[in-house]
Amino acid sequence: MDCIFCKIINNEIPSYTIYEDEIVKVFLDVNPNCNGHTLIIPKKHYLDLDDIDQATLNHIMKIAKKIKKVLEEKLNCDGITLIQNNGCIQEVKHYHLHLKPHYNNSQKLENVQDVYKKIKGASLN
Repeated sequence: MDCIFCKIINNEIPSYTIYEDEIVKVFLDVNPNCNGHTLIIPKKHYLDLDDIDQATLNHIMKIAKKIKKVLEEKLNCDGITLIQNNGCIQEVKHYHLHLKPHYNNSQKLENVQDVYKKIKGASLN
């Protein structure tokens, strides 16, 4: 399988990981269109929403709530959009959930490493 997300999970490709457990890996998008653009991916390869099991989906949403709070606290964003694509619009064919922060004031797009420094080590309680 030539899945970029599976390679990230297996540490074949480096990532700016901000959280990881036995079910998911959470990392910053390396080509963001906003500061703090984050992806949550299951470690098991699922194609899309039709393929993923409910327990994994529930866990992803539980982690999304925690990551949302971290992004709000560490990046001072004013809102967050959750996006999950399927079918022809799904660029990477491995289920993933985007968390995209929004800012009321225009934000200069920062370097991913700088955003990572602000977020890494944050508590997910």
